[in-house]
Amino acid sequence: MKQSILVVMNDTSHSTMAVDFLARLPLVFSEVQVTLMHVFRKPSGSEEMMGKKFMQAQQEKTEMAMSSARRRLMEAGYLADHIHIHLETEPYATVADGIIAEIGKGRYDIVVISRRKMSRSEEFVLGDASIKVIRALDQAAVVVVKC
Repeated sequence: MKQSILVVMNDTSHSTMAVDFLARLPLVFSEVQVTLMHVFRKPSGSEEMMGKKFMQAQQEKTEMAMSSARRRLMEAGYLADHIHIHLETEPYATVADGIIAEIGKGRYDIVVISRRKMSRSEEFVLGDASIKVIRALDQAAVVVVKC
């Protein structure tokens, strides 16, 4: 029975830890489809002021991190043609909104997302994508890798 796993990524070490967690799972690699996904949120005013060159550099940095994650999974035994990279270029207000929209398409059994340690005030002000995703999803299991 094939399993489909969505791994939410960006270019941080937290995402790397989530990929490493997935690489260590004892799975039947021929039965697993993995999608590494990054959601672009709407740029803030300060990011827009930095210009297109800055935004392009951010995208390239993310693409390099995702390619590196793909290589790590292949080294762990995942099949190359079962690992897909998805850059969600439609900007969402929040990353969580993009994740929820992608999962709403019904193609995933498991979602792997990292969560960095935050104070309560940081969580209140900045929000926490993993909590929002957990609350919104009924159709997929959510694995939160706490960093």
